[in-house]
Amino acid sequence: MDAVDHINLDVDDLDAAYAFYRDVLDLDLLRPPEEFKGEHVMFETDGGTVVTLVETGRGERWDDRGLDHPLDKAHVAFETDRETYASLMDHLDGQFPNQGPYDWGEFEGFYFLDPSGNLLEIVTYDPAPADRERSLMDHDDVE
Repeated sequence: MDAVDHINLDVDDLDAAYAFYRDVLDLDLLRPPEEFKGEHVMFETDGGTVVTLVETGRGERWDDRGLDHPLDKAHVAFETDRETYASLMDHLDGQFPNQGPYDWGEFEGFYFLDPSGNLLEIVTYDPAPADRERSLMDHDDVE
């Protein structure tokens, strides 16, 4: 893996967490809560890692619907090259519905679980091959 691309953190109180990360940790605001459909806020560190705060509840309370909709859940996203990304998608596909791949604009992402059940994502900024076999989903594809 090349880097940690972004981190999504579940929070119980978005307003309190928003103020803490903005005012205490002094992270740069990328997208305020009003730019999201759900309860989110997005920051960036000086090193470029994106930190998203999400008011969705903790993983231990997820039901089958929670895994059907992995988006916006707490996870760590690892960045890698296109070849490694494609290999991991092939190896990890089929763990749960709607794993991806997702079109996130500047990059593409795919969700999966580690052996302990932690939600992870692999992303690549490398362009897709012209003969792509998988169609890309986006946030609105998962209801």
